[in-house]
Amino acid sequence: MEHQLPPEGEWRSWVIMGGRGAGKTRAGAEWVRSEVEGALPMDAGRSRRVALIGETMDQVREVMVFGESGILACSPPDRRPKWEAGRKRLVWPNGAIAQVFSAHEPESLRGPQFDAAWIDELAKWKKAEDTWDMLQFGLRLGENPRQVITTTPRNVPVLKSILANPSTVTTHAPTQANRAYLAKSFLDEVRTRYAGTRLGRQELDGVLLEDTEGALWTSAGFEAARMDAQPDLARIVVAVDPPVTGHKNSDECGIIVVGAVTDGAPGEWRAVVLEDATIAAASPSEWAQAALDAMARHGADKLVAEVNQGGDMVESVIRQIDPLVPFKAVRASKGKVARAEPVAALYEQGRVAHLRNLGQLEDQMCRITTQGYEGKGSPDRVDALVWALHELMIEPAAHWRRPQVRTLG
Repeated sequence: MEHQLPPEGEWRSWVIMGGRGAGKTRAGAEWVRSEVEGALPMDAGRSRRVALIGETMDQVREVMVFGESGILACSPPDRRPKWEAGRKRLVWPNGAIAQVFSAHEPESLRGPQFDAAWIDELAKWKKAEDTWDMLQFGLRLGENPRQVITTTPRNVPVLKSILANPSTVTTHAPTQANRAYLAKSFLDEVRTRYAGTRLGRQELDGVLLEDTEGALWTSAGFEAARMDAQPDLARIVVAVDPPVTGHKNSDECGIIVVGAVTDGAPGEWRAVVLEDATIAAASPSEWAQAALDAMARHGADKLVAEVNQGGDMVESVIRQIDPLVPFKAVRASKGKVARAEPVAALYEQGRVAHLRNLGQLEDQMCRITTQGYEGKGSPDRVDALVWALHELMIEPAAHWRRPQVRTLG
């Protein structure tokens, strides 16, 4: 498969990020073979000294060496290396050697030198930084020593540092890409349980999910409040954060659908985020139609749109398509963070839940900090979410608490 093939060009690190069972181990084993084997069994390959590093020695041996997709299983009989258990190494017929190391013992990498390395599941190593650093000092043989990292992504500093290095290339693969070699019952089970969740995006889709330090929201918070089915809702609104301009290079138009359960006083209401219908709009009529379509899908009772940038034009565009749509214009008088903080408080109180398949919205939310947005572009999805929850939860509660003025007759 394409994600298992080495990238072309000059690189030092190849990171293969994939979901569980996506074929990462097979890719790593085949890459090692391609490095050490020549045209004939006794011919020298590109590399002759290889490091094989896993979290523990047992995992290196049972997965990378002897596993069903490991080096021995992938090697034809005339090229299969011999396992020397006492010396913890593989030796090929042409003299190439692969030594095995445990990430629990970074100091064991002090001294040996290599021209290639295969690193497996680096993102879950407890001593990842130290082990990685020791390997880099030893990866010094040949004209262009290289390393392959096969891992399910996790938000850890060492992996993010590697990915940010200009000499790193990356390939991705979801679990589904290797479905021909996986049990159907396994795929059905994990899809049913995890599809559309942030954990599923990490463990099944192989996507690196980042929680920015000091963020108003976290991945763990979303998973704790995940809902699999929509409850009975008293109100549903669609909120829109229109782009400043209307061409193909514009920011996205944030379109978020949120419903509310309004039992009891407003301070007891609950909200559920139902859909992220955000689009990259090429024209105002496109995002207006997308917002109205979202209203129709969910039976929403109001469309809320920010008008700071577009003014009366925003409502005008929407009413050209549906003159009778219940519409409310909102105007930002505070900064994004100030508007988002009371919404984040609702999440902390456990009063907002998410349905599945809201990954891109949640990614943006995890990059909103008290200092601002730490991502690229504008957090259009979060802006729309904030307006929806202000309309459904925050404003009703404020009106409820406001003292009523009586007039004496």
